[in-house]
Amino acid sequence: MTDLQKFLVFLSQFDFNYSKFQQIIDMMDDDFSLSHFCKMKFDKSVLTNESHEKMKEKADYQRISNYYKNMLDQDIKLITKFDDDYPRKLADLPDAPLFLFCKGDLKFMNEKALAVVGTRKPTGYGRMVTNKIVGDVAQNGVVIVSGLAYGVDSIAHRKCLEVGGKTIAVLGSGLNMIYPAEHQDLADEIARKGLLISEYSPNKTATKYSFPQRNRIIAGLSEGVLITEASIKSGTIHTKDFALDYGKNIYAVPGNIDSSASELTNEIIKTGQAQCVTNSLDILNDYNIYNKKEDKKSRICQLSLEEQAITALLEDGMKDIDYLTKNCNLSISEFNSYLTSLEINGIISRLPGGFISLN
Repeated sequence: MTDLQKFLVFLSQFDFNYSKFQQIIDMMDDDFSLSHFCKMKFDKSVLTNESHEKMKEKADYQRISNYYKNMLDQDIKLITKFDDDYPRKLADLPDAPLFLFCKGDLKFMNEKALAVVGTRKPTGYGRMVTNKIVGDVAQNGVVIVSGLAYGVDSIAHRKCLEVGGKTIAVLGSGLNMIYPAEHQDLADEIARKGLLISEYSPNKTATKYSFPQRNRIIAGLSEGVLITEASIKSGTIHTKDFALDYGKNIYAVPGNIDSSASELTNEIIKTGQAQCVTNSLDILNDYNIYNKKEDKKSRICQLSLEEQAITALLEDGMKDIDYLTKNCNLSISEFNSYLTSLEINGIISRLPGGFISLN
């Protein structure tokens, strides 16, 4: 590693905000050796004598090497703002994090993404609309970004995983200190199938300040932010404000005017801060994405009654040919003819072992 890389690994152990990190780096005058850092006299507004002395205790190359190796052993990758694989969407933000601790598939950070946020206590309606919209959007290849919190966040992550989509969880704690602890299994699944991100060192516990701060990363990684349910006092308002500052699209689901869970969404629709969303097409059209699910429904509606009877038998999963011929009330020759037509039109596929499935 270069002196700069070693110095950044050293800095990443400490709990400063992004602006403090940047001030320290700016004062180093391009000499990033630990010996130079230890000899420096910092302005107290940047680093107090007490803080500097505590940092110097950890300014040891062997200690830094062990710290870095321990991260790698836990499959944690440290990305800094100086690295080529730092996400493009964050790089130009005025408050871009200097460090990203990552576990999972890094390429998701550079794909089209939708942030999904909202109340920690959704109503049945909120759960339904979150599941419905997230399921459709995720199935069309959009990465779902959220914060692993109770309520809308966890619903969005779980639905995305359920439909085989791609999801990013941005944490308000270190990767080894999952909050809430009840979501440890969900975090583990996201690390295997998606991506976990935090700007905090792995063993950093969450604070009341870290959650609003991480919301800027949620907004920054996404082309748009969807709010399905949230009250006026919800922390969701921070993500909404960051998104507005960054020039992102904001989408909101309207709700019952008597429901406190829909106060924020109804208000930002009324004031023009958000686009009213009633289905996934409202978002997918903005993203210039062709809705595969809606297209399949449309094509099935154009089939003959006999072909629709066959596809109806496949809605809940693949079936073998014997099952289909016994339950579609067609002769063998008619069945084979309709099946061939469905295959040519890309509606069904023949699988090994005589099984048929919908595409």
